[in-house]
Amino acid sequence: MANASKRADPYMALADPTRRRILTLLSNRERSVGDLVRRFDISQPAISQHLRVLRSAGVVKVRQDGRQRMYSVDFRRLKRVHDWVSQFESFWEEKLGALDVYLQRTEPPNSDRKGARK
Repeated sequence: MANASKRADPYMALADPTRRRILTLLSNRERSVGDLVRRFDISQPAISQHLRVLRSAGVVKVRQDGRQRMYSVDFRRLKRVHDWVSQFESFWEEKLGALDVYLQRTEPPNSDRKGARK
């Protein structure tokens, strides 16, 4: 396996919605390629390519189980991504809180907006 300096960028790997969905499925338990293919409307080679990108980024690991390859999430690598992203959490909480206050002030009385926050 390639060393850490030659790994793909995990942020780029996670930018793709199909790869994020694969990670979600793998977060529950390890799965084979065939198991993943049944949950998507794309081909087996396409799933294999997504898994290759995720492995290259170090967020998915694989083990051989007889003739099958079983894929699972490498949570240690994902923790680094989480730690970096979480530094922006307070920024977004502040901005969304300010937006909520603004919307409450500007909402007409007795408004019946669909999806209004409670």
